[in-house]
Amino acid sequence: MKKDIIIPEVENVYIVAIKEWNEDFGENSWYAYILNNSSEKLEMAMVVSNAEGIINNEERKTGSFRHAFAEVLPESAIKVELLENNVLQLNNHFMLTYFLNGKLYDKKFTFEANSLTDENTTELLKIKRFGIIGK
Repeated sequence: MKKDIIIPEVENVYIVAIKEWNEDFGENSWYAYILNNSSEKLEMAMVVSNAEGIINNEERKTGSFRHAFAEVLPESAIKVELLENNVLQLNNHFMLTYFLNGKLYDKKFTFEANSLTDENTTELLKIKRFGIIGK
């Protein structure tokens, strides 16, 4: 029965972190985005995020956040959430699930602890911004 299950591979869709001005904090902050580099619209995109790791020799975990988006247009990005400075010291995980052409896709993206730095940014061509692509 397992051989009959087809799990489609996620291609050209990513969770990225982009640094931008935060009016509330009066500083640049990292935000997580869904980046749709494909030429097709994603439907019912859902993201579940959490973070875990060790700070000061103590195991730390955050709660889970859930976000839902009716659609993500082709060659666009949609803001998911603020990555608060305290969680940048942790491994940040994002489980992305969406429908495309009637099929369900999902993939886990991770930003490793302390990896969100200006030195690690790369150009995100389709949206003409700089950011970091989750692994």
